[in-house]
Amino acid sequence: MGITDTWPAYLGLSSDQLRERARRLAELASPCRLCPRECGARRSEGERGFCRAGPLPWASSFGPHFGEERILVGRGGSGTVFFTGCNLACVFCQNYEISQLDRGVEITTTELASYFLRLQGLGCINVNLVTPTHQAPQIVEAIAIARDEGLNLPIVWNSGGYELVEALRLLEGIVDIYMPDFKYGDSTIAECYSAAPGYFEAACAAVKEMHRQVGDLSIEGSLARRGLLIRHLVLPNRLAGTERVLAFIAGEISQDTFVNLMGQYRPAYRARERPEISRPITAAEYDEAFRLARRLGLRVASNI
Repeated sequence: MGITDTWPAYLGLSSDQLRERARRLAELASPCRLCPRECGARRSEGERGFCRAGPLPWASSFGPHFGEERILVGRGGSGTVFFTGCNLACVFCQNYEISQLDRGVEITTTELASYFLRLQGLGCINVNLVTPTHQAPQIVEAIAIARDEGLNLPIVWNSGGYELVEALRLLEGIVDIYMPDFKYGDSTIAECYSAAPGYFEAACAAVKEMHRQVGDLSIEGSLARRGLLIRHLVLPNRLAGTERVLAFIAGEISQDTFVNLMGQYRPAYRARERPEISRPITAAEYDEAFRLARRLGLRVASNI
């Protein structure tokens, strides 16, 4: 399939094609193998795995958001939908009440589709799906419903980077902008702080697949149109493995990859229980990471 000229991408698919993708994703969800955990939870029978999601959409809030990257915001804001639960368990998560304490409500796919349409009605410039991985079947079904009702906003897949390529392939031609966090350059560290075994290897494969689908980020009129935008949060004491992450992006993806090198780490949730991550990063730690990214030739900024 590859990169298409249709924009938003899902307008190039029929409603039946979108629903078929949702059906195939639902097959991956029960027994669950939507993400690299492949925990096997039979979600269609009520079992809930690591992410605790069931067969229905599970969301905390939605609305225009103006704190995202400038190229995703425009005048109308990014139309964020915050999904409850997560396939990661980051000890420093700033949204822990949603991701780990399960603040949110289960809704129908029709209600989720109405969220998308209301965001469009509010003037948002995209639908920004925050932590969507574990709810991919429900999301695609809702996109199919909303498309039939006139949705024409691009889709942003705003994930933690812990993705399975098999599931991502079913999103091809649906997602316009992939925006993964690439959190760690070492899977042992990822398991320690996010309970994510094999994270680095999974994220490498996932980012490659994302880039294959949408390519480098294209911008028109100061707004992102389609492509890959990677976030990387610098952690104290070099624990994010920034050098390995950035070297992979530059060497295996593209030096034209947009990277938001984030310096806003603060010890949230349970981070203060871990002395090595119980403080903000220093200016020197951030500058080191930024100079490295520049030296590798990446398109990097602290707030793209």
